[in-house]
Amino acid sequence: MEPDMENNTNIKNNKKRLGGLRTMPFIFANEVAEKLAVVGFAANMITYLTQQLHIPLAKSATTLTNFSGTASLTPLLGAFIADAYIGRFWTITIASVLYQIGMISLTISAVLPHFRPPPCGGNQVCQEATSWQLGVLYVSLLLTALGAGGIRPCVVAFGADQFDESNPKEKTRTWNFFNWYYFCMGVSMLLAVTVIVYIQDNVGWGWGFGIPTIAMAMSIVSFVGGYGMYRRLEPAGSPFTRLVQVMVAAYKKRKLPMVSDPSFLYENDEVDAAISLFGKLGHTKNFRFLDKAAIVTEEESTEIQKNNQIPNPWKLSTVHRIEEIKSLIRMSPVWSAGILVITASAQQGTFSLQQARTMDRHLFSTSFQIPPGSMSVFTMLAMLLTITLYDRILIPLTRRFTGLNRGISFLHRMAIGFFISVLATLIAGFIELKRKHVAAAHHLLDEPLTMVPISVFWLVPQYALHGVAEAFTSIGHLEFFYDQAPESMRSTATALFWLAISAGSYVSTLIVSMIHRFSARPDGSNWLPDNLNRGKLEYLYWIVTLLQFLNLLYYGVCVRFYTFKPLQLKVAVNEEDVGDVGKSGKEGGA
Repeated sequence: MEPDMENNTNIKNNKKRLGGLRTMPFIFANEVAEKLAVVGFAANMITYLTQQLHIPLAKSATTLTNFSGTASLTPLLGAFIADAYIGRFWTITIASVLYQIGMISLTISAVLPHFRPPPCGGNQVCQEATSWQLGVLYVSLLLTALGAGGIRPCVVAFGADQFDESNPKEKTRTWNFFNWYYFCMGVSMLLAVTVIVYIQDNVGWGWGFGIPTIAMAMSIVSFVGGYGMYRRLEPAGSPFTRLVQVMVAAYKKRKLPMVSDPSFLYENDEVDAAISLFGKLGHTKNFRFLDKAAIVTEEESTEIQKNNQIPNPWKLSTVHRIEEIKSLIRMSPVWSAGILVITASAQQGTFSLQQARTMDRHLFSTSFQIPPGSMSVFTMLAMLLTITLYDRILIPLTRRFTGLNRGISFLHRMAIGFFISVLATLIAGFIELKRKHVAAAHHLLDEPLTMVPISVFWLVPQYALHGVAEAFTSIGHLEFFYDQAPESMRSTATALFWLAISAGSYVSTLIVSMIHRFSARPDGSNWLPDNLNRGKLEYLYWIVTLLQFLNLLYYGVCVRFYTFKPLQLKVAVNEEDVGDVGKSGKEGGA
């Protein structure tokens, strides 16, 4: 065999040996262990803050939503590092170590009594945690936030990278991956809100935080163990730099007349090779002011022809790079529509949990009580059941009518989730009215520590509906970002998913703060007091319901005018896939 043929054969064999389904156990094991660690302390953290650190309810709620918001901002940093410098594998690995350090710190603070205020009970006034005790907590949370910033935007994209987009057989597996990725994540969260929360409430916070810490260590070992089998895409340079270069070049040439034919705009396959492994983005007619960045002046044309030099990207951009920024601009309205869904679900870990704490949590006629933090188990079960039915039944069924490989488009999938989320918060308000009516009937309005004789299972509908909504909305969002984002920016695009979560958490904090401010009375009472029996929590739910309804109308407008990612020509890499494979992107939203 000739050397060149032998090298080509080795390259092809190596390509076939990397990635694929066999890498999924390592990636899923990492995700299961990582989510067990994350949810294991986050699901019941409101209890830790109020009962162990003696922080008031409203302050604890805003602390958690602020932390959630910060943790969902850091993925932008992680995505930038992954796409620009070290790739997704090393970003995930390093971030996991940071997360591990934060978990160890949090566990130590839960074990050693010096890191917590003294216990109190009965009518004794509880001493709130001191500034330095809170400082230890915040540093621990910051480390976990930084770790999450590297893990969250990269794991989904890294898992999808294991399937070759240029191979039609593997392309369909990518969409199954999103469903089963979220399913594995849901299983882990289910374990967290049952087993881990039970240990925290009944055994101790040292073990309650210690077990997730051990799980995080196991996730690192599992992920690194698959190193030799992963398909690892090399970083293609800073996507933010390219975006700025396009805008600068367009501004410099803003006074130039637009070319009559888009084919005259600058294109260079060599320049775009590293950021268009599966093909180039075609030209679109919207945002034409950016197209001026690709107008070739006479001076630039002479320089390119005579010296055969690559032009200065701050003066001349390719069509592909211009279309990258156009894609992100087009995605922004759809992205923003997901914010209020997160705002609605954020209440489950704060006020809904406090509702559960006041209710009868006995499991049927037994003496066992459901921990308040475990109520989200109904969210997880509903989400897992929805994902399973969606993947096994709904996709094959709807495929017959729509002709789409994934059954229904990701835009339609998100719309269904938005509508169900509206129902969830609407129902939550009426359930709170029912809970307070029972409390009033038994003269318990001024006894917040006394159990209200109403079953906690009244809260199941709102928890379950949020789970169904998440199965549609969150996975649809992930599919949307991965499909419609430029291939070189997929970590960055996935970070937008977490940025929406961040914005949703901050909006939740803003709404709660505004309610505290504008509902305050001279006697110090407001709609959201520590004693929910005297509060107006249902008003919060209904305000969020109204905002979500308006958001659903806004989303409909966004979908109506959305333009899908332009034609992306892909060169097949397998012998059986001869020629170019075209992709219009319309399957996502047709």
